[in-house]
Amino acid sequence: MTAQQPQVPVTTVQLNHTVVLASDRQRSAEFLAGILGLEVGAPFGPFLPIDLGNGVTLDFFEMRDQPVQINHYAFLVPDDQFDAMIARLEAAGVTYFADPHHTEPGKVNDWFGGHGAYFTDPDGHNMEILTRPYARP
Repeated sequence: MTAQQPQVPVTTVQLNHTVVLASDRQRSAEFLAGILGLEVGAPFGPFLPIDLGNGVTLDFFEMRDQPVQINHYAFLVPDDQFDAMIARLEAAGVTYFADPHHTEPGKVNDWFGGHGAYFTDPDGHNMEILTRPYARP
């Protein structure tokens, strides 16, 4: 018979950081920070961080000898900053889309009473900005 581990309340679990794989960590971190209106932090070992407003850090890690595995990253952003982010995408010549499959170029969605858009970073990660979290049943 094994001793039971105490249950940790779910509300105490938080995402602290995640690694974003990149072929060029500087280029990718600067790209995303520029779109989101954030700053790239000082290198931390092999990582180049972007600190988000909720205590989560994106740690960009350079993959030199392997292809980068593509992932999806979604960012809940303030309503009053969404249009500026779209303008920065346009200024950078980056196409944004209303949908995750990238079939509606140059459009934003109005899901859940907010706005959202998808775009691709330099390594092909599917990035999303949204002003309202998805409604869950």
